[in-house]
Amino acid sequence: MTSEIVISAAGTTFSGSDAVLLFKAITLRSGLKLAQAGIKLNRWTTTSDLFKMATTYTGKTYKRGQYDQARADLTVWIDTMRSALPVTVEEGHQHYPVYLDGQKVMD
Repeated sequence: MTSEIVISAAGTTFSGSDAVLLFKAITLRSGLKLAQAGIKLNRWTTTSDLFKMATTYTGKTYKRGQYDQARADLTVWIDTMRSALPVTVEEGHQHYPVYLDGQKVMD
């Protein structure tokens, strides 16, 4: 199955395994930002868990407090994957900019 990002009138779809990994990485980067601010994502996920998840994408290990480094490394991975995946814009999609995690990805 081919991975792609589809933007339609109904919303944005991350289709395929690589696109789902991209969505998970974007969500993880947001979770690291929340954890750095002291907000727990849920009662089970620890900061160590977040760093271990980041390691699966970046291949680097992180110690306590290395939120900015983990987010920066994830951003490199995310940008690489985002540029590699095809984006399909269907008829009737929204005619204003599309933002993912605070970054404009489509005009």
